[in-house]
Amino acid sequence: MTVARNQQICLEETPYYHVVSRCVRRAFLCGEDKVSGKSFEHRRQWLIDRIKQVTSVFAIDVCSYAIMNNHLASWPLLLATSF
Repeated sequence: MTVARNQQICLEETPYYHVVSRCVRRAFLCGEDKVSGKSFEHRRQWLIDRIKQVTSVFAIDVCSYAIMNNHLASWPLLLATSF
């Protein structure tokens, strides 16, 4: 049975969340793929721009982020106006 998000998250106790998005099948998010020799480094700036856009639209602040070759990790702070 599904539960409403405002009942799952308590901003007073846990305002920070670790969010991860990974690539599958040895796909590269950015950097140089040693198998194919292709460079995907141009995607890094795309991701930074997207993080900035999302934080301007939704009620979150990103405290930290890391963009690695095969995944993106971020630590958003959910603001009290989120729910």
